[in-house]
Amino acid sequence: MTELTAVWLTLQLAATTTLLLLLLGTPLAWWLAHSRSRARPIVEAITSMPLVLPPTVIGFYLLLLFSPNNPLGDFWFTLTGSTLAFSFSGLVLASMLYSLPFMVQPLVNAFAAVDVRLREAAATLGATPGDTFRNLVLPLSKRGFVTACVLTFAHTIGEFGIVLMVGGNIPGETRVISIAIYEQVETLNYTQAHILSGGLLVLAFASLCTVYVANGRSVLRLN
Repeated sequence: MTELTAVWLTLQLAATTTLLLLLLGTPLAWWLAHSRSRARPIVEAITSMPLVLPPTVIGFYLLLLFSPNNPLGDFWFTLTGSTLAFSFSGLVLASMLYSLPFMVQPLVNAFAAVDVRLREAAATLGATPGDTFRNLVLPLSKRGFVTACVLTFAHTIGEFGIVLMVGGNIPGETRVISIAIYEQVETLNYTQAHILSGGLLVLAFASLCTVYVANGRSVLRLN
């Protein structure tokens, strides 16, 4: 039952992270795809930093940021009466930061691939920017959205270092699948570790197949 709770909590974390990043990452990706601002390389670098920084480094600074001694942590504690560190809400924020490039980069590529002449033609026909985005850009970028959502969801499920640093191992609150596997290995319960790890292997393979199929490519090229 404890392991089922960890699975359910992990799915909740991945779904919440994916949904929130979809809402926040879409306008950011659109800006990155079309902006000529001098700040763009800086924003791109910040967005991509989770790809190169060790999760423990990110987790360490998030622990400091989530502390009641800092403005964000103090605001959250005043608002809710609980700390962001070692809570599900803190895990969501940490996961959003750590999975940000997995949502943004596929969307940037998808938006950049939309021919600007199509958007210009829509504008000459009287379409507003909002109409153009909804009726033209979104349909043409659907593969990018599928890729971004699948990768973000799968990556969040597989997180370990940052989850351990920010959330710890609180059953029913922050004990997700990756932490459960670590705990089972520590206690030499390899049977349960095999079951949980095998589930993640299947999920990872299915996620990659989904991404490749969505992009019209085969996982393996035989010719």
